[in-house]
This record gives sequence, C-alpha cells and structure tokens, in this order.
Amino acid sequence: MINIKEDEKLSVKNHSCAHLMAQAVKHLYPEAKFWVGPVIAEGFYYDIDLGDKVITEDDLLAIEREMKKISKDGKRIVRHEISKAEALEMFKDDPYKVDLINNMDEKDTVISCYTQGDFTDLCRGPHVETVKELKYFKLLKVSGAYWKGDAKNKMLQRIYGICFDTEEELLAHIRLLEEAKERDHRKLGKDLEIFMSDDLVGKGLPMFLPNGYIIWQELENYIKDKERKLGYQHVMTPCVGTVELYKTSGHWDHYKENMFPAMEMEGESFVLRPMNCPHHMMIYANKLHSYKDLPIRIGEIAHDFRYEASGAVKGIERGRHFCQNDAHLFVTPEQIKSEFKSVVDLIFDVYKDFHITDYRCVLSLRDPEDKEKYHPDDEMWNKAENELREVLNELGIEYTEEIGEAAFYGPKLDVNVKPAVGNEYTLSTCQLDFCLPAKFDLKYVDADGVKKTPVVLHRAILGSLDRFMAYILEETKGNLPVWLSPTQVNIIPVNNEFHLEYAKEVFKELEDNNVRVKLDDRDEKLSYKMRESQTNKIPLTLVIGDKEKDGKKVTYRRFGSTESVTLGLEEFVKFVSKEIKEKN
Repeated sequence: MINIKEDEKLSVKNHSCAHLMAQAVKHLYPEAKFWVGPVIAEGFYYDIDLGDKVITEDDLLAIEREMKKISKDGKRIVRHEISKAEALEMFKDDPYKVDLINNMDEKDTVISCYTQGDFTDLCRGPHVETVKELKYFKLLKVSGAYWKGDAKNKMLQRIYGICFDTEEELLAHIRLLEEAKERDHRKLGKDLEIFMSDDLVGKGLPMFLPNGYIIWQELENYIKDKERKLGYQHVMTPCVGTVELYKTSGHWDHYKENMFPAMEMEGESFVLRPMNCPHHMMIYANKLHSYKDLPIRIGEIAHDFRYEASGAVKGIERGRHFCQNDAHLFVTPEQIKSEFKSVVDLIFDVYKDFHITDYRCVLSLRDPEDKEKYHPDDEMWNKAENELREVLNELGIEYTEEIGEAAFYGPKLDVNVKPAVGNEYTLSTCQLDFCLPAKFDLKYVDADGVKKTPVVLHRAILGSLDRFMAYILEETKGNLPVWLSPTQVNIIPVNNEFHLEYAKEVFKELEDNNVRVKLDDRDEKLSYKMRESQTNKIPLTLVIGDKEKDGKKVTYRRFGSTESVTLGLEEFVKFVSKEIKEKN
C-alpha cells in the first residue's frame, strides 16, 4: 500500500481532508474540541474531545455525508498569520489549542491558522486551495487515544481517514484494506481458534488455544532441530532475575522503562526478565572454559516480558509476554566471521523454507551523540561496528545503515520483513557484543595459557515464536502447510449409517502414523461439513462414501481446490506422511 507521508501531493490532500473532517464533526457535534490532526503513512487522523458523547463506526457515515456537503460548497482554504497573543485570544475557550500555543517555541512569534467557511484551526499547512478538491475520501475507523499519548491524561476519540486524487485510487485502496483485514492475524487467530486474550488476564498477554499451541510446538521443534544440527545446546532458565543481575548487565540503566516494575521479596528485588542474555552469561560463567571449547552455542525458547505501551500492543505480533527463539554464541575474536556467517546462513535457510522473500538487511549502529542510550566506550563501538561491517561486506550481503538502532551494548544486523499487513518490522537479528562479556567478567584460557574475554553473538532466527506465527498467518491467510496445521486431515463420512465404520478405520490408520486427524461424525449434511472444513482451512479433507469403503480407498480435496483425488488408503498415508516429513 502507498505511504501517504512519502507522497507530497497526497500528504497535503490528506492533511486538508483532516480539516474537512474536523469541520464536519464540528457541524454535527458543536461541543467538539480538537487536539491534532496529522498525516500518517496510512492517511490521516484527528484527535477529538466530545465530552460524554461516543462516536461509533456507524456515526462515520453521517460525518462523511457532512464532509461531502461541505466539499460541494467549495469554500476556499485561507491562511492567516497572527501573533501568539492573538492566537491565545482566538482560542481562549479551547484548552487543547491554548496548550499547543503555550508550548510553541518562543521563536514562533507568528502563528498560522487556516480558515474554510465557518471553521478555523491552528496549522502550519500547507493545504489545497479549496475544499472542492477533496472529493474522494473515506473514514476508516474510530478508536481511543490518550491526550499527548499519556495514559494519565484524558482519553480522546481518534478518527482515521484516507483521501485520494481519484475514485479509482480510493476504491483500489479500500480493496487493499479489506484484503488486509482478512489477513490480520488477530482476526485469523479468533476465527481459527489459535489464540485469545482477555483484559482480566491483562492487555498484551495472549493465551494460545490448543490449535495455536500445536503451531507453536511445531515451530519450536523445527528451529531446535536445525540448531541441534549446528551444535547448539539448549537450556532452560527462569523468567525472573534479580535487579542486581540487570544492573550488572546494564539493562537496568538502559532498558528499565521497558521492564515490568521490580518485586520486593525478603530483602531482594526481582523483575520479570525482558531478555535472556544475562542468564546465558551466568551459564557460561558456571565453569572455566578453554579456547578449545569455543564456540559455545547456548539456545533457548525463552519466555520474556516487556511493558509495551497499551497502544503498541498488537495480538501476538507485539505483546507484553512473548517467547524468543534466542541464542548466545561465545566465540574467540578469530571465530567472529565464521560464526556470524553461520548465523546468516541459518536465517536465509529458514527464509527459504518459509518462502520469505520480501525483506531487507539493516546494519543498526549507535548514535554517537546519544550518551544516555549506549554503553559509553567509543573504542569498543568503533571496533564492533567495523567488525560487523567488514563481515557483511565479505559475505556480499546488501544492507543499509541506520544510526541509533543498535542495542545499547553493540551493533547488529537486523533482517526486516514487509508483512502482508502493516509496516515492516524486524524478524531476525544477530548482534555483536564486546560489552556484556566484560561486564560479567567472562573468561576462557587461550592457547598461550592466558585468560581472555570471549566475544558474544546474540541471535534470534524466528525472532519470537509469537511474532513469527503472526507473520506466517498473515502471509498465508491462515492457509498453513500440512506440517504446520493444527488439524492436517479431516474425515467426513457421507452417511454415518453406512460409512462411519470405515471412516473410523481410516482415522486410526492416520493417527497411528502420527497424522493430526479429526473425524466429523456429526449428524449434519455433507455440504455443511465440507463448507465448515474449508472455513477452518484444514489442508486435506477426506470424503468417505461407497466407492471408498468398498475399495479401501480415500478421496481427498485440498483446501481451496475443487479437484478431488482418489488414492488407496495405504498410498494416501504414505503421501501425507511424506508431505509432513518434507515440510512441503
């Protein structure tokens, strides 16, 4: 989908349309007061205080009708420049505008506002010449938003919209939005009974239902099998740690705002862990290592907790609890390149298995001017960044550099994917760290008998299993491959009286061969049960009738296909077992 903010003409049009919407809201709700109405990548929004009134999705149509009425009237949009004193007088009855004006830079001695007919608002602009240019728009949704994004402030109502130059562009965009809605993993998660959430448990704390946990386990087994073949050793560590642990690592100073509050118990302070590296550092420190032991690769599917803002929480893509496919590689300086290459190879091997092709590689560097966020050691940073840049160049990996995106302890390679729904995000990462091994005083005995500090590679291939699952659900629309599907085969007897006994025989044969199979023996019409099997996106549906019973056969249909294929029972078992094993 187009990024409105990156198109200057569309950006101006959408900002003007935000004012048009505000004017329409003011006509329908005279008591309305407005905070800000910026352009965003997806269009525009306006934050509105309506007192006790609540705008629903149904009310958006009435606002659209009023917008069209104003647009047809064709009033010009006129810019005015006024002093700060004049602005305060003009908007003296509007606390939101007064706050904006009072917080303007003292250099802004001249303030601009725009008037269209009976509506005036503070704005830097620019705008289109006349409201008549705003014809092809659509209000998309309404939600809550805290004033200034602060949960301590009043909740305002935020209306989102979009505006285009032509009706064709608008309709095409709406079709894309409908497609995105069908792909949204939150909708799929509910429809396919994969996960749920409840505010009584807590925002951002999703719970995996039986179907979702099957997918979760399959992903866990998949990545652990690959890691074991590469020499990884898997561990299990606690979901909490002492505050002292995170003070030692530096997370307490650099990451505290993203952590849950400390819990005081028997004179000690504990926190839910936001990441696993401090625990893995302690596992390495459990005994003295020789250079011959390195590299040591410690992996874990680890439960982590981060206090994400409620507005940032999004299903299982971004939660306050998640499970990282995490690992830490303890290496000698000479092993950095080979181990980093091995991690990169693993990332792209996984992407090949899942047909992930829309991604870009980012070398995330520190911002040297930010003395708060990053560990203060220029020599360490220059060495780490140059090492990582050199490795990427030697491997021939195309990448862009982004300042200020590094972890507080070191630079990293981020692999960002463009999902079917929403903006790009990081799926996989590999971070180079000279800092934490020194903080934990980790050592190995080198060939010359001298104790030296190892280097650590932090890496996550699937990222978190939760986010990876969300990504795959949206990419496939929930049409998962056989090996990953909660139910792989659904058996439907045409008539229970005549065909159920053989259907049970087929069920047992598949179950004995470790196929996740269900038998739909409900007293419902065949067409109904077939339709439900498709709705549940079960990859293979078997229909058992006279032909199948008499010939010891099965007839299967793939999800989304109208073609039916008949095979002998033994042949079908081999066929589906092969598809599961090879992860087709």
